[in-house]
Amino acid sequence: MFYIIGVGLGDVKDITVRGLEIVRSAKRVYLESYTSILPENKLQLVVIKSNLKQEEFYGRQLIEADRELVEQGADEILDKANKDNVVLLVVGDPFGATTHADILLRARDLNIETKVIHNASIMNAIGCCGLQLYHFGETVSIPFWTDIWKPSSFLKKINQNKSNGLHTLCLLDIQVKEPTWESITKKKKEYQPSRFMEVRQACSQLLQIIDSNEFDGENYVTRETLCVGAARIGWPDQKILAGTLAEMANVDLGSPLHSMVIVGTLHPLEEQFLKQFYIENK
Repeated sequence: MFYIIGVGLGDVKDITVRGLEIVRSAKRVYLESYTSILPENKLQLVVIKSNLKQEEFYGRQLIEADRELVEQGADEILDKANKDNVVLLVVGDPFGATTHADILLRARDLNIETKVIHNASIMNAIGCCGLQLYHFGETVSIPFWTDIWKPSSFLKKINQNKSNGLHTLCLLDIQVKEPTWESITKKKKEYQPSRFMEVRQACSQLLQIIDSNEFDGENYVTRETLCVGAARIGWPDQKILAGTLAEMANVDLGSPLHSMVIVGTLHPLEEQFLKQFYIENK
């Protein structure tokens, strides 16, 4: 059996009891290490760098599953999973990334039985800011810009949501073990330092798109649009602030992980709850 098990957002102990039982009885346990992270003070317990370590809480040896292994070496992960229990641990919920759906499909193509154990993810935990989950529209991802690549297509989806009065959850870029240009050209494995986009960076990019007037269709997002910055949700030091897009471009929410919500039409209860996070109230 091949299992994908969500471990939640804030602590290694956030794994479900059923998930923990499966982990402790599995032949091999992998930890997916590139679509999200756990708090820094917990990473030493679960993240394996270049060697294997015995993980104290799970009681199992963990194998780091980086992007290259999950996306290109799935056969290695699935090897003998038709005979033994093999587990892929994922921070958050297993379906928080399309990569995990892909490896499930590969397993089924190989006639390997599969099972998913769910957990909390930013997709539902974002409700902690007081915005009601059924008032959210399509989620968007905001990538890091480069000198030659500055995509803005995500603004079209934000505008579509906002025109319907819906909130937009913005997932901010995470870059872990991204190859350097030299690595690509020389076929030598070298990686860039890990980067995690901050709310203020995302706001700055959005402001540049708005100020340029270079987007398709009608724009409903302005410098005065209300947005919510959410940092380290589910962690002991989670932080939430709300303000205009222009204000949030100057706010430091601290260490990763960050997410952001572009606010649509507020229900009175949402408005009342959200006020406690306004910048002027802090």
